[in-house]
Formats: sequence, structure tokens, C-alpha cells
Amino acid sequence: MNRILATAIVGLLALPAYAEGDAEAGKKTFNKCKSCHQIADPEGEVIVKGGKTGPNLYGIAGRTAGTVEEFKYGDSIVAAGENGLVWDETTFVEYAKDPKAFLKDYLGETSAKSKMTFKLKKGAEDVYAYIVSVSGE
Repeated sequence: MNRILATAIVGLLALPAYAEGDAEAGKKTFNKCKSCHQIADPEGEVIVKGGKTGPNLYGIAGRTAGTVEEFKYGDSIVAAGENGLVWDETTFVEYAKDPKAFLKDYLGETSAKSKMTFKLKKGAEDVYAYIVSVSGE
């Protein structure tokens, strides 16, 4: 019985991270993001060609902030990840609206900084839904 329960729990945890936004609208809005970010799967297949100024956004849902290997993050986003920041729709949307303000609030430090200077005033939930839809999640 315990094995069945454990299997069921693992199965539920493996469910995709559904997003509330409109993935199709997010695909269009992502054009603003791809000047700095790409989406490439772990095998290196590029799903959306983009810049490498920002980290690869493939599989962002459920990922601890500041943890893409071989990407040089700023100290504040790394500290946020070390303090438990995990990307979900809510945190992604709030961060994308104003990265510096988000980190200041999250860390409780007025000196917090973000290397991401772009502010996505609207449509971040759609972008998140799009990223989730192409990330095989």
C-alpha cells in the first residue's frame, strides 16, 4: 500500500507546470526577450534562437533562481536562489515587471541589483506560459 501511495505522489509531482497565461500570445511577446535569452533544451537543441546575455530559459518552471550552469549571474539573484527563490508563474511575472525592485523586496536589501534592466510591464504571464509550453514540462 505504501508503494502505491508513494508512486501516486511521485506521479502528481511529475505533472506539468501549467501556466495561466496564453502561450500563443507569449510566443509573440517573447520576441522582446530573445534579444538576451534563448530557449534550448538540455541536449542543446535550440527551440528559440536568442541572445546569451541572459540565461537559457528552458525549464525555468520549478528551477531555483540563479542556477543555470555556466551562466555568470549577479550576486543578488544568486543570493535570492540561496534564500529559496524558485521560479513559478507568480515569481516570474513579478520579477519580469521590475527585476531590481523584485530583488530588493525579496532579499530585503536596498542595495540588491539585477543584471536584467528590461522591464516587461505586461504579458509576463503569457511569456511564462509560452516558455513552459516549449520546455517539455
